[in-house]
Amino acid sequence: MERIVHKNLNVNGINMHVAEIGDGPAVLFLHGFPELWYSWRHQMLYLSARGYRAIAPDLRGYGDTDAPPSPSSYTTFHIVGDLVALLDALGLDQVFLVAHDWGALIAWCFCLFRPDRIKALVNMSVQFHPRHPEIKTLQRYRDLLGDDFYMCRFQKPGEAEEAFACEEITQVIKSLFSFRGGRPIVVPKELGLEVLFQAPAELPPWLTEEDINYFATKFKKTGFTGGLNYYRAMDLSWELMGPWTGVEVKVPVKFIIGDADITYHVPGVEEYIHKGGFKKDVPDLEVVVMEGVAHFINQEKAEEVSHHIYQFITRF
Repeated sequence: MERIVHKNLNVNGINMHVAEIGDGPAVLFLHGFPELWYSWRHQMLYLSARGYRAIAPDLRGYGDTDAPPSPSSYTTFHIVGDLVALLDALGLDQVFLVAHDWGALIAWCFCLFRPDRIKALVNMSVQFHPRHPEIKTLQRYRDLLGDDFYMCRFQKPGEAEEAFACEEITQVIKSLFSFRGGRPIVVPKELGLEVLFQAPAELPPWLTEEDINYFATKFKKTGFTGGLNYYRAMDLSWELMGPWTGVEVKVPVKFIIGDADITYHVPGVEEYIHKGGFKKDVPDLEVVVMEGVAHFINQEKAEEVSHHIYQFITRF
């Protein structure tokens, strides 16, 4: 870990913190919520030891990267714009892209907007969401899961932040990373969102106290508003993405998901992945479902995921 180089770059009007290690073909890693570049520590070391240049930023709103205050500054266009500017700043024409959770959503959009910059994509946990031409993103979730679905509960500025602040940061991180369940997260309005933060008695074996403390130290400094603003910009992103309605993802993709991931059990997702819908929208696709693995797959099964990435990108 001490060989990882940290730098700050001015990209797309913000200051971005970037972690980097290795030489060779570049692999760009995109983290999710509530995570940081550090989520990719295992994959960065694995790939750099095998002749690749691993690059992992703190995305806009996270860690040591700037966090603009307005939710309207967190559309997929802003985030992809940051990443294109990052590649330009690093002098990279193309990269392999590896992403998870919110990073996966950004990665799908990156491949729609600028496929010329991506050699191939390894995406995790969040499948492609083709844009509905008439129904906004949040309304689709409300129709499917109700107003108490956690993404809907995150919309009101301040409410989610208060819930996150009710608990020790270390407990918030422990509880979210340890969460396992077969159903989407729905929190009835009569309950506060702090019910999400029931930390386990013991850490899962793939997390250490050192890992928890790294995340906690950063989020204690920044809070969670930057990450929450991604959810609050979802409908604005939907409005702006009208020109990409019906567009296929044309880059080669390996998609990895655990069968204990809550995203796998959102109604309709398993059918979309396995019964032809996903392949129609992403023609050059292969899917890996890992048995007994939950949402934070790149950390829970670090070695196996690293091997999947390496196996895939060596083809190109």
